[in-house]
Amino acid sequence: MEPLVPILIILVAGFFLFSASVRVVQEYERGVIFRLGRLVGARGPGIFFLIPVVERMVKVDLRILTLDVPAQETITRDNVQLKVDAVVYFRVVDPESAVTRVLDYVRATSLMAQTTLRSVLGQSELDDLLGHREQINEKLQAIIDQQTDPWGVKVSIVEVRDVQLPDAMRRAMARQAEAEREKRAKILHAEGELAASDRLAAAAAIIGSAPAGLHLRYLQTLTEIAAEKSQTVVFPMGLDLLKLIFGEERLAAVDK
Repeated sequence: MEPLVPILIILVAGFFLFSASVRVVQEYERGVIFRLGRLVGARGPGIFFLIPVVERMVKVDLRILTLDVPAQETITRDNVQLKVDAVVYFRVVDPESAVTRVLDYVRATSLMAQTTLRSVLGQSELDDLLGHREQINEKLQAIIDQQTDPWGVKVSIVEVRDVQLPDAMRRAMARQAEAEREKRAKILHAEGELAASDRLAAAAAIIGSAPAGLHLRYLQTLTEIAAEKSQTVVFPMGLDLLKLIFGEERLAAVDK
């Protein structure tokens, strides 16, 4: 048994050294290697070996990360106080810079996004934020991406999600929207009245040019009224229609 003890110790030590030296990096990861504190480079994906005690590795995820920016209180250029939150999509494109140039690139990107969000919204007006949000998003993305580029971080998308307005401002906007709808309704009603008056004028001109047409219109109106038997209607008859029905001689005799 005594000769087996050193062999077992050697095997156990060899197993631990082998386990400490073998590293596996996934397809979406990179391993940044340091040898005695000096940067060696990024490796992966796959399996590789490290020199125990001498080398160490820091894994970096290369997938797109989603960062929720907490609601930020700001005052727009037209002096409207509001709260705005956003979401940032970014990924690491240079693992070595992400490890060596910033302590925590996720937290640093979050703080940079919060600061930039307050700054950009403070230079914008409320109408731009509500009506031209895509331009605000593009401006935020360009500024944040420029600031995080030295860290090896690429910001691809920035989206402003929720704009929380004061209650007084929401009520004022609701009244403005209601007034705008009433304005459009009145304009449409006036345009309809104008079009109807044009049609009526054209119809009157056509009927006036043919006296028989006026009489036919009288008869048509009588037919429509006669369908309602529950009402008594006094319908005036013009002198021209009476002459047409009874003749001019009879009417002259009646007048005498």
